[in-house]
Amino acid sequence: MQTHGTYEIMVTNFVSKKAIIGQNVQIWHFSYVGDYTEIGDNVKIGSLAHIDYNVKIGENTKIEGQVFIPPLSRIGKNAFIGPAAVLTNDPYPMCNKMAGVTIEDNVIIGARAVIKAGVTIGKNSVVAMGAIVTRDVPENTVVIGSPATIRYTREEYDKKQRQWKES
Repeated sequence: MQTHGTYEIMVTNFVSKKAIIGQNVQIWHFSYVGDYTEIGDNVKIGSLAHIDYNVKIGENTKIEGQVFIPPLSRIGKNAFIGPAAVLTNDPYPMCNKMAGVTIEDNVIIGARAVIKAGVTIGKNSVVAMGAIVTRDVPENTVVIGSPATIRYTREEYDKKQRQWKES
């Protein structure tokens, strides 16, 4: 609790005592980390993120605010998950059988993207903001739209990003 003049501000996170948290992890305000979750070194988790139980997150990954990561999800190293992205774990709600999402190394997920249970996002791929991903994404590709379809390669994405930075 922090005191500011005549009022108090409560900054509260819930991080399970059963979670394994790496070195130099930053977890911002009002976030939840469930039981048996493993978070690698140098991970940043934004405000209001919900990372449920039995999730694994690789080192140097950045998860923006309001992201929902359900049980059984696996996120690789050096990934970025944009604000309010949603991963799901129930392909046919309401069902007791769950399937996690797998996000491999060096993946970028744009803001408000939705990824269906059981989907794998291949290494070095990009999911555009607002995309709805219903099937696996091959390595080194960029998917856009609803449903998400392949538009170009990661190499083309990186070229566009460099041009933007240099303009």
